[in-house]
Amino acid sequence: MSSHFFSYREGRLHASDVALEALAAEVGTPFYCYSADALEHGYRFFAEALSGLPATICYALKANSNQAVIRTFAALGAGADVVSEGELRRALAAGVPAQKIVFAGVGKTGNELAAGLDAGIMQFNVESLSELKLLSEVATARGVTAPVALRVNPDVDAGTLEKITTGRADSKFGIDATQARDFLLANREIPGIRVEGLAVHIGSQLTDVAPYRLAFERLIALYKDLRGAGLPLKRLDFGGGIGIDYRHRVPGLDAADRADHAVSQADARVSAYAEMVRGLIEDPKNGVGDAELVFEPGRLLVGNAGMLVTRVIYVKDNGPRRFVIIDAAMNDLIRPSLYEAWHEIIPLRAPAAGTQLRPVDVVGPVCESTDTFAKQRPLPPVGEGDLLAFSSAGAYSFVMASTYNSRPLPPEILVRGGRHALVRARMDYDTMIGQDRLPDWLEAESPEGSDPSAGLARERRGAA
Repeated sequence: MSSHFFSYREGRLHASDVALEALAAEVGTPFYCYSADALEHGYRFFAEALSGLPATICYALKANSNQAVIRTFAALGAGADVVSEGELRRALAAGVPAQKIVFAGVGKTGNELAAGLDAGIMQFNVESLSELKLLSEVATARGVTAPVALRVNPDVDAGTLEKITTGRADSKFGIDATQARDFLLANREIPGIRVEGLAVHIGSQLTDVAPYRLAFERLIALYKDLRGAGLPLKRLDFGGGIGIDYRHRVPGLDAADRADHAVSQADARVSAYAEMVRGLIEDPKNGVGDAELVFEPGRLLVGNAGMLVTRVIYVKDNGPRRFVIIDAAMNDLIRPSLYEAWHEIIPLRAPAAGTQLRPVDVVGPVCESTDTFAKQRPLPPVGEGDLLAFSSAGAYSFVMASTYNSRPLPPEILVRGGRHALVRARMDYDTMIGQDRLPDWLEAESPEGSDPSAGLARERRGAA
């Protein structure tokens, strides 16, 4: 069931119908490449799996907030899950209707709440009673009513990495279920607030439906209880978090086909998830068949749709250890350094059948020992100047990039079929340095003609 969003053709790795080597020649390395065909497939498959249910799919911008990616989903009918005013502005700018935007996040400021109210968004996912009080004050001052879903912490351990678990009692996210129930029953009329639903999100990178089922059952029980007590709830927000396969261990497939197979694995996981949700919603004992449903997938839709392409600078042997030093660094892709995350590393030129693999350490040029992408990873022979790709780099990759070591942010390219477009240009040095401002006393003390970037620019012009 391979979708062939990424595959070798005549020995060269392609994204959709575009050779990644050609893109490297055009924009240089490192760069990110996303397949719009894969993005569209992921969204459509998710929507089809939920067909017949009153569902709104709100893409989680925190996974990948490039305007072209957001617009791709908006054109398919997606809403947006945002966690900051910046993401709210991005969603609106990309054409997402305000009535399909959910504002989540544990620490919304008064200004952010006001921005959501002014835009007329569908729902605020409120994560504390203090936030509910502030939202009441902001909404009352504006003479409007804020639509709210209380995010309940169901105390369910998702069994994922500690740093991305959000649904346990010791997590900073959500409101204790008993506390939420008691508060709502004691405060049925809150100025400027209309509590319309309950929300839950237990973490990211879940690959088993069992924790979802337990969390959703607890949320549905609370929803039914509060509805029975007379609260006019109408919406259940089931959050996001469905995981993808980063390790593509499929015997008999080459590296590119293994990466592509991960899309099919995600489809199978979505089918199981949707079947579980449908069973809960359509079960008459639960009494929630009339509830509006909200889903907030992020990584699921974009993770397997992107690659980071990089070039080998040096190959160095330190005794028995071989290091492959590449021009991408932890500032470009921090997941391996931050989470010890695994990304498949794929040569852009297909190795010959039967090529022997050798364990190598793949590292970046940043002056940190943590700037390491893989240790003792079996790879085919790699030489200086060769091109490599990190698969499953569409989510939580570029959005977490920085300019550490004064390295400019890499460009992003979107491909669709045989077409490609630069959707974010590589940051240039002047832009990066120009974001800084000197105080007046340093401006006055700067030696005349001491601007080193100007000197470099003159040197480049002379060399040209």
